[in-house]
Amino acid sequence: MTEGFDPGSRYGRRHAARIRQASNDVTTDVATADHQGDQGGQGGRPSEPFVGWHFVRSRRWLGYFAIAVAFAVVCALFGMWQWDRRNEAVRQNDQIAANYDHAPIPIDQVLPRSGTWSNDLTWLRASVTGRYDTDHQLLVRNRVHNGQPGFEVLTPLVTAEGRAFVVDRGWVPTGNRQDAPDSIPAPPTGTVTVVVRLQQSEPRIPGRTDPADTDQVQSVTLPDVADKAGHPIWTGAYGQLDSETPAPPERAPLGWDRPSADTGLHLSYFIQWFLFAVGGFGFLAYVMVQEYRNLNQDDPEERERALDRQRRKDAKPKSDAEIEDELLTSGR
Repeated sequence: MTEGFDPGSRYGRRHAARIRQASNDVTTDVATADHQGDQGGQGGRPSEPFVGWHFVRSRRWLGYFAIAVAFAVVCALFGMWQWDRRNEAVRQNDQIAANYDHAPIPIDQVLPRSGTWSNDLTWLRASVTGRYDTDHQLLVRNRVHNGQPGFEVLTPLVTAEGRAFVVDRGWVPTGNRQDAPDSIPAPPTGTVTVVVRLQQSEPRIPGRTDPADTDQVQSVTLPDVADKAGHPIWTGAYGQLDSETPAPPERAPLGWDRPSADTGLHLSYFIQWFLFAVGGFGFLAYVMVQEYRNLNQDDPEERERALDRQRRKDAKPKSDAEIEDELLTSGR
């Protein structure tokens, strides 16, 4: 073996033992082939002084390749998941840009039937004319704003046809002494024209039910709201309040900020997952080369390449950390 080229220092004792075993197995195979060649009359040939790349055909390395492929597949699946999330974020941003400032469309044109809904209607501005029914006003529990608990105020707006559209007028904080708002700003009286941004009915929250004998609900689940609204309602969508005409007698509940158009870090994560997949094969190639060098230390060409690598390493200027390590070692 080449002096100063110790596989045990690079791989550890257990791994070095496995390398030696692989070398012995390959050498045995070569010797057997030579013996068979002698019997066949082809004449003997000296055993090769090195293993070459035969070790990569071992079961151990086939297992390594399988692990690398499985790792790459998992990384690719996570990468495509991030790509799908990025595409969904782009779609939502395009929809916000198209609908958020759209000219209001009469509710009967947007939602011709009570259960009408399509995802491309989210954030679309619609206009509704009617009278607020505060007697059937509801509060949506557990709505947080800037870390403060509160409620959203749902008020049915009854149209001339007798059907009510549920208007989410905004957020109010929880009271100081009770699990309810201290006060709820009153809506305009009489005939009111409101402009809302459409939202889909929310799903029910598993394991939760509406508090009995109260005006509170757990979510804006319109089929459940319909049981308390006092009128037939649109069950496909409700609206977040944008404006009211005439203006309310007092300041309306707190409204909503415009949704962010940020697509997040999904594209970066997509690229990172595929880099991880490539990096897995890169690491496998690095380990393969290191094992080749250790198994072929007696090959003159590999010995010369090892000495050349060492010469290049010695010729490189030392880093501050290496100089500091040498000073600490010499001082012991």
